[in-house]
Amino acid sequence: MTMAEAVPAALGPGVDRVDGRPKVLGAAHYPSDVTLPGMAHAALVRSTIAAGSIVRLDTARAADMLGVLTVITHENAGRLQKGKRNLFFPPPAAPLQDARISYHGQYVAVIVAETRQQAAAAARLIEVTYDRDEPVLTLDDAAASSQSNPYFIDMKRGDAKAAMATAEVTVEGTFTTSPETHNPLGPFTTVAQWHGDTLTVYDSTQNPFHVRAVLAASFGLAEDDVRVLSPYVGGGFGAGLRSWPHTILAALAARVVARPVQLSLTRPEMFTGVGHRPSTMQRLTIAATRDGKLVAIDHEGTSTASMGHEAPTRKPPTRKAPLQSLLKAPDEQPYPITAGTAAAYACPNVAARDKRVRLNIAPIAHMRAPGEAEGNFAIESLLDELSYELGMDPIDLRLRNYAEVQPQTGLPWSSKALRECYTVGAERFGWAQRDPTVGAMRDGRWLVGYGMAGVTFNHYQAKCHARATVHRDGTAHVCSGATDIGTGTYTVMTQLAAEVLGLPVDRVEFELGDTRLPQAPQAGGSGLTTALGSAVHNTCVALVQRVLTLVSDDADSPLRGCTIEDVVAHQGRLQHADDESRGETYSEILGRHGLSELTVDGDSAPSRAEAGVIVGSLVVSRLGRFGRKLVGASHATVPAGGFGARFVEVRVDPELGVLRIARIVSVNDAGRVVNEKLARSQIIGGTVGGIGMAIFEETVRDPDSGRVANATLSDYLIPVNADVPDIDVVFVGGPDPANPIGVKGVGEIGLVGVAAAIANGVYHATGRRIRSLPITIDKLL
Repeated sequence: MTMAEAVPAALGPGVDRVDGRPKVLGAAHYPSDVTLPGMAHAALVRSTIAAGSIVRLDTARAADMLGVLTVITHENAGRLQKGKRNLFFPPPAAPLQDARISYHGQYVAVIVAETRQQAAAAARLIEVTYDRDEPVLTLDDAAASSQSNPYFIDMKRGDAKAAMATAEVTVEGTFTTSPETHNPLGPFTTVAQWHGDTLTVYDSTQNPFHVRAVLAASFGLAEDDVRVLSPYVGGGFGAGLRSWPHTILAALAARVVARPVQLSLTRPEMFTGVGHRPSTMQRLTIAATRDGKLVAIDHEGTSTASMGHEAPTRKPPTRKAPLQSLLKAPDEQPYPITAGTAAAYACPNVAARDKRVRLNIAPIAHMRAPGEAEGNFAIESLLDELSYELGMDPIDLRLRNYAEVQPQTGLPWSSKALRECYTVGAERFGWAQRDPTVGAMRDGRWLVGYGMAGVTFNHYQAKCHARATVHRDGTAHVCSGATDIGTGTYTVMTQLAAEVLGLPVDRVEFELGDTRLPQAPQAGGSGLTTALGSAVHNTCVALVQRVLTLVSDDADSPLRGCTIEDVVAHQGRLQHADDESRGETYSEILGRHGLSELTVDGDSAPSRAEAGVIVGSLVVSRLGRFGRKLVGASHATVPAGGFGARFVEVRVDPELGVLRIARIVSVNDAGRVVNEKLARSQIIGGTVGGIGMAIFEETVRDPDSGRVANATLSDYLIPVNADVPDIDVVFVGGPDPANPIGVKGVGEIGLVGVAAAIANGVYHATGRRIRSLPITIDKLL
């Protein structure tokens, strides 16, 4: 802070959620709770083929059903425009614009009726005749279209091929991960209402300003004529980062019937309607000296993407217009798998590259720790293999190759406590009791294995705006148009504002979830606390400065002539840092000047960036000086990131192949932790997601039709209470100087490394090296 006060503690108080009470009492209204006068309901009809075109759509029976207001298909939907591409979150293809089908589950019609039940019943009466094509559904299909360097960030340093030719030890492997589906507790819902030529939408989204931009483009409106409300969202793991076709269709339906319309996705529709984690295949080779020094890493990652309606572009970015070239990429989200490879370890020769294969599948979406989770599984698993090849402790191998500086740039990290993560984690876990011999540890009939993994996580921050108001009654209102998907944004931002303004938490109200409020980035990328928190901090500091400006020439004020460096804010009072008796409350200052309130707008602007986006360490590490130019030189000189270590005990029944996770220690360098209770909860949630990735989650498609075969929560396996062991969460390190509040973000890092640590534990217990996720019974028998 710029104000004279003690540096905040690295571990902040575990304040209860400020939104907890309204949620428990049912006063927190989610999009599915919204009821408007005259509201109708919509239901969707999805394609039953993965490739081809519609020959005939018979809607007569559905249209004649009681309560049905309209049936909309590509034949009567009218022209919808497509929005401009965003670097990370491209707009969806405009729905119902032609007869082409590119994946099973694509929307072919929307029915609007008086009730949800009537709409759903009518949807079942729609008859569709198709001209079928042969779909492309797997990575190894000869007809699959492969694109090299799809994100224009393939990276090389040194000469990996030459180094491997002379290396003393080389290990290699092919690793695969299965597609996973986002399954937040609340299925996504949109309620749309038109007022003349303006549109109001209640939406399950993590990115309301992106939804606003997409809807405005779709219907030819100015963005200010679209309002998106999302004060409460029923969970999100990345599916809400993009706008989806059902949101556009809800708005279209509302315009057609001239009434508010609610469209709620069913659970099966969530499996094709809001993206998924793609399947991946990675080929990885690591070379080292006999004493454990890495000499070369070669990492190739391939991920799947939707075929879509547009052909991919293969033109790389130009130096004259790099961002414009990136923005011309096709409809799919970037999903680099090898993003963390260049930054993880001190290795002189590294080659990291990505490929993308387009299939007849639904569009992908970022899912908690996208790319980092998959890439970490491969590199941390193969490092474990190398440790056995060398007869070296896995922790010692990692410490021997510890990256004291950012390896690609040679610049010092803003902060890094990964070494402490290893040492603290090993002590708390009891790593010293590990017998390094494979299969040597037992507990009754169970084979016991210890596994660990390291984590280096990319930093992300975008520009964000906020507004702060202090009232004469000594309360404050702070706001920004962000969302809280259950991570605790309401609470943490209330804490940060209260800290700067010197008010009790219960005297500060934080408002979010409305695009009429100052613009904020998405709730994703582990970057919202950094971006929004910095904006709240800067804005509240500016508000204190504005109050001091009021009294700068005020003869009656004991704060006359004080600068912000001279004062401390405490209990609703600004007082001189060196003399507590010299001070005034906000109420006294505003009252004397006849003001009911004082408001200041502010933002967080970490550096210059084209399109207002800070890509940060990822682009810098891949593109060097060109990357620094792209994202802003001042930011590029301070590589930032989160770090962690995972320690897992597994137990395997050698006769049945049953795998149990016995305990997990998760140690994290997350910078300053504003609210220890909420941060711990985030790490626990990410760890549970990592367990799901490691041993349960797999979206299964029928190999002939492309239909998702397990699109219910009874068939799609996720961890339940009995699958989740005791999780010991530890935070190390301290505030990070890369931003004014010292945070790094905890939303995603907790998941990274869990799958690798589990797989490494399985090998230690059984001698079976599993390189394909999830690790299921058949792979262990």
